[in-house]
Amino acid sequence: MATRQKLMRAVRVFEFGGPEVLKLQSDIAVPIPKDHQVLIKVHACGVNPVETYIRSGTYSKKPLLPYTPGSDVAGVIEAVGDNASAFKKGDRVFTSSTISGGYAEYALAADHTVYKLPEKLDFKQGAAIGIPYFTACRALIHSARVKAGESVLVHGASGGVGLAACQIARAYGLKVLGTAGTEEGQKIVLQNGAHEVFNHREVNYIDKIKKYVGEKELM
Repeated sequence: MATRQKLMRAVRVFEFGGPEVLKLQSDIAVPIPKDHQVLIKVHACGVNPVETYIRSGTYSKKPLLPYTPGSDVAGVIEAVGDNASAFKKGDRVFTSSTISGGYAEYALAADHTVYKLPEKLDFKQGAAIGIPYFTACRALIHSARVKAGESVLVHGASGGVGLAACQIARAYGLKVLGTAGTEEGQKIVLQNGAHEVFNHREVNYIDKIKKYVGEKELM
């Protein structure tokens, strides 16, 4: 008798459009990991702005329909494919690059895009690491090549990437300036590593920044 394939719930998109095109289905086959792949039992999934652009059909690259959205997930390894020896069933992990989509109970990912999740981080935090923190790290460390003692201005610092940039920049010994458009956002920016914050809704906020830094350069 043939083994019946396990099914899962997943959000599927059959046409591009607004949030109403997101359809929950409960009869989706659980993916089977192949060579250098792992299957993750999803405990939390991040929602990134780019996913709304893709879903609406306005992004430059469009997936084949139907598809399951979501790239950032955190969870537990359910199964490993051949040659994915770095992981075993039960490992707590996160990834920013699912193959099968993250808005699902299980997600497939290439093993080189998966990382162990430290015990001090919960799954919700793990699902928020991928795109925001990797983007901020690439911008600061790989592109700008910042050095301790320099000043950096993070515009729109109260968002996911902005907060990550503030934390990373502060950890690297930079003078961190941030901007936000609300009082609540400004408080969050200060709590996440910024030395000073400015309201970018104010007409003269750039002048205030220039006055604050003096002759120092901003990255």
